[in-house]
Amino acid sequence: MTTPRTSPRTPPLIPVLLYHAVMDDPPDWIAEFTVTPKEFGAQLDAVAASGRTPVRISDLADHLAGRGAPLPPRPVVLTFDDGFADLPGPTAEALASRGLPATAYLTTGAITPGLRSLLPPAPMMTLAQAPLLERSGMEVGAHTVTHPQLDTLGARRLRYELCHSKVVLEDALGHEVRHLAYPHGYNSRAVRRAAHAAGYESAVAVRHALSSETDEAYRIARLILRRGHTVADIEAWMDGTGARAAPYPDSLPTMGWRLYRRARAVVKGPEFAG
Repeated sequence: MTTPRTSPRTPPLIPVLLYHAVMDDPPDWIAEFTVTPKEFGAQLDAVAASGRTPVRISDLADHLAGRGAPLPPRPVVLTFDDGFADLPGPTAEALASRGLPATAYLTTGAITPGLRSLLPPAPMMTLAQAPLLERSGMEVGAHTVTHPQLDTLGARRLRYELCHSKVVLEDALGHEVRHLAYPHGYNSRAVRRAAHAAGYESAVAVRHALSSETDEAYRIARLILRRGHTVADIEAWMDGTGARAAPYPDSLPTMGWRLYRRARAVVKGPEFAG
């Protein structure tokens, strides 16, 4: 596989992959963002064969903040959102068998018995299984309590979503939780400031773009895996092609969509980000 050409002014591109469920028969609402175990295995093999070095989001965040060890020449990051039931079992095993570290962002209201979230019904892991993820080689980050559209919330509700999920995970794991994923990537300047104030050292968005060594620590770009993506897509991303590169400013349609969703939230209240 060829290495993408770069110039001295072109920052090295970093694929940060975003997975959700890995299962054969997902609920309809998450099916678009689900890959089968067979597809997942083939995609992981493509990552392993690419010559890239898998790192955790903490390594990338430390680099963006100017601390920690230098990144390897061609890093890649694997992330998983929500906390579906496959994560601490076959998905973790598939990663561990290939020596691939990853970062899992957990929605605490969806994985804690007796609590609720805005996520529709689906097979989910439990909060008690969170330490199993770390023992299998994953690091754990927060993905809010209820999975709302964070950029439509008032300041009080926003603080609750960011801080309570962090505290719950820290109690379960016995150590600080430093990293956040915005549900469905929805964020704004106010949300990014709140994430920093809540004690997070990084936050990932979606953007469906390649990250880079000049990306923003509080909206790191990720490439979201859909059911139609193939090994060829993975190979292109590993080669630094097939998607635009972050950072880049929000587009006018993105800003307009945010204003629309905020107006709708005033009438209907917090809505599921998905």
